[in-house]
Amino acid sequence: MDFLEYAFMRNALLAILVSSPIFALLGTMVVNKKMAFFSDAIGHSALCGIAVGVVFGFTSRSVSMVIFAILFSVLLNFVKDRTTYGADTIISVFASVAMSLGLVLLSRGGTFNKYSSYLVGDILSITQTEIISLTVCLVLVIVFWVFSYNALSSDNLNRDLARSKGINGKLFDYIFSAFIAVVIMFSIRWIGILLINSLIILPAAASRNISRNTRAYHLWSVVFSVAAGIAGILVSYYTGAPSGPMIVLLLGVTFFVTFVAHSFNKD
Repeated sequence: MDFLEYAFMRNALLAILVSSPIFALLGTMVVNKKMAFFSDAIGHSALCGIAVGVVFGFTSRSVSMVIFAILFSVLLNFVKDRTTYGADTIISVFASVAMSLGLVLLSRGGTFNKYSSYLVGDILSITQTEIISLTVCLVLVIVFWVFSYNALSSDNLNRDLARSKGINGKLFDYIFSAFIAVVIMFSIRWIGILLINSLIILPAAASRNISRNTRAYHLWSVVFSVAAGIAGILVSYYTGAPSGPMIVLLLGVTFFVTFVAHSFNKD
């Protein structure tokens, strides 16, 4: 295991062990609530979050992206709840405008190359301090899950029934959307705008193919996410392939394998 001799590989593996459960857990609810398009829109709007930080002189791009993500998710839900258009139309409008505005602002003076690394990310560049931040994020996700999962699930199954039990479905939608937005923006630097949504959707989608109950659904999602993450980092190390796309590719293979297995069992 010569790869453990290098600090950047040790950091990358630790980051995978911490970040993979985050994406896997959030992904199960994203898939259940059919929010894949929303999480993808948040990822693509990251460029606008970076641009906002540049325009207003934020010293930390992560801070500007997180602030923008929260405002973006709240405003998107607000408009979606007050229009007769389908949710996919509103999400597409917001994502298109945000991404285009970000590209326009960041391309002034031909400086976009400075931000192109955000498109694919680089988990091999993560530091120990950033891993600690991800660990804090994982703890927050677990706490959020413990206190909110039942409410989110009830609202997803039947909003009227959830309301009769005193559950404010819209409020939980706002909170969950903001939470997803913050996690995505916080991870963009290492995962990449083009790949972040895949790491959220694919583990949960693969798990759903073979799971017969909620516990298995969450467990397999975490297992697939962690396994593909570690395998992707190692394959990347030995082949020279980019780590992010390799992880997504392995998750894609996992999805199709579980889909085929589910199809045979169904027959």
